[in-house]
Amino acid sequence: MSLFPLDDLRGALPTTVRSPSATRLARGVLTLLPLVLIGTWAVLDWRSVRDGAARLASADPWWLLAAAFFTCLGWLSAACVRQGAIPDRLPPGLLIASQFAAGAANHVLPASIGAHAVTLRFLQGQGVPLARATASLALYSLAKPIAKTVVLLVFLVAFPELLRLGHLVPEGWTLLLAAGSVAGGLATAALLLTAVRPLRRPALALVRTALTDARLLHTMPSRVLALWGGSAATPLLQASVIASVGASLGLQLSWGQVALAFLVASTAVGAVPAPGGIGPVDAALVFTLVAFGTSMSLATATVVSYRVLTVGVPLLPGALILSALVHRKVL
Repeated sequence: MSLFPLDDLRGALPTTVRSPSATRLARGVLTLLPLVLIGTWAVLDWRSVRDGAARLASADPWWLLAAAFFTCLGWLSAACVRQGAIPDRLPPGLLIASQFAAGAANHVLPASIGAHAVTLRFLQGQGVPLARATASLALYSLAKPIAKTVVLLVFLVAFPELLRLGHLVPEGWTLLLAAGSVAGGLATAALLLTAVRPLRRPALALVRTALTDARLLHTMPSRVLALWGGSAATPLLQASVIASVGASLGLQLSWGQVALAFLVASTAVGAVPAPGGIGPVDAALVFTLVAFGTSMSLATATVVSYRVLTVGVPLLPGALILSALVHRKVL
């Protein structure tokens, strides 16, 4: 007889953690959670959704169709960037579906936390190790603002006459505040890594994995094109959606002016941790459109309608797809 009869005791040990019923309950809660969050968001922001929907009802349907087309291209672009940020080959259909679902999660939690959480679960479900999946999120988050800044600089060089510097350049104290925020964030991260020893090893491992994967990715032309091409195309597609929505409401600005207004607005306040950039980017975009000569009412109507088309309309389908992916154990 064994001195340690683990086989005899195994049946007597509690199995609550691995209970199938508990697993089903947790998965059911996760399946319904996106719908609950989306419903809460809709109730809290119902006035904006209602006003935007009313304006879209009287807009030119052909321009709205063009805006919907560019919105769909934006999801494809996001999927390309996600694939370009990781060496592993991902299933295209599930990748696009996960990005559509991530869009719904992104508009509920600030600083893209929702979208990154959905993508991280998707990558792990595809067998990608946690360190590589996390490194790909970091590369994705780094590539998009770099590409957007490059696109903005190209616009400023190519079309200097479009920008009214006197109206759009931030004041000195605003630049100092932004620089101070960045410096404070870096100093806080350095202090945490120095003072908290348990964080040091995983952080260094993540940095090593990220650098290794970045070097590997940049030896693969298809990944380079997907990562940087998709990152550069994303803000242009978003600007195309705004220009199409504005044209449907009678906005008289050219595509170049709208694109530059969006690039300036999103670059200036895009780092503010609001859900999906809603709020700070909207206010800055209204300001830049007015600076280009649009009336305040029309600029506000354009931005609100843009948000309804890109956030309100896809929100419920995105939540349903998110729930379906959780139910199918893809996430």
